[in-house]
Amino acid sequence: MNRFFSAFSNLFRIQDLRNRLFFTLGLLAVYRLGAHIPTPGINTGVLEELFKQAQGSVLGIFDLFSGGNARRMTIFALGIMPYITSSIILQLMTVVFPYLERLSKEGELGRRKITQYTRYLTIVLAIIQSSTIATGLQTQSLGGQSLVYHPGFGFILMTILTLTTGSAFIMWLGEQISERGIGNGMSQIGR
Repeated sequence: MNRFFSAFSNLFRIQDLRNRLFFTLGLLAVYRLGAHIPTPGINTGVLEELFKQAQGSVLGIFDLFSGGNARRMTIFALGIMPYITSSIILQLMTVVFPYLERLSKEGELGRRKITQYTRYLTIVLAIIQSSTIATGLQTQSLGGQSLVYHPGFGFILMTILTLTTGSAFIMWLGEQISERGIGNGMSQIGR
């Protein structure tokens, strides 16, 4: 137990460690703040009622993976899942494609290139997922009330931009925490 208190006290004595901790806590606070900003154009009252009725369904599972952001349809509704999915896809593709296998064996330069491909694939997956969500939201109604205030192409485009940007921002936050904070940023945010 003394070891724990000793390590904890070192946290406040060592300047670099203290800076990293506060940096990580600051970015996690930004993430939590963004988790309360709703996506524009959505009737949140109808959405909340829809989720109450859909507990235990696929919609409930999606909400679970988004950390509750889907229930509120926030700008971070996609969560970190597009990044995780693209990372898994690229890891599997290194076995299939010799070019990616060579990159993975090149060391730091190859790892950076694969990270760049992961970012691009994350954006593509976020666009696909957000367009599916936007189209699905337009078709939903509850008790004669539409889930979307003004359905149409404008709403779909705005939702795609909002959710994709939110996912890219989460990816950036995670990378910043990994680089200048404490621990793996993607894991910190994914909790």
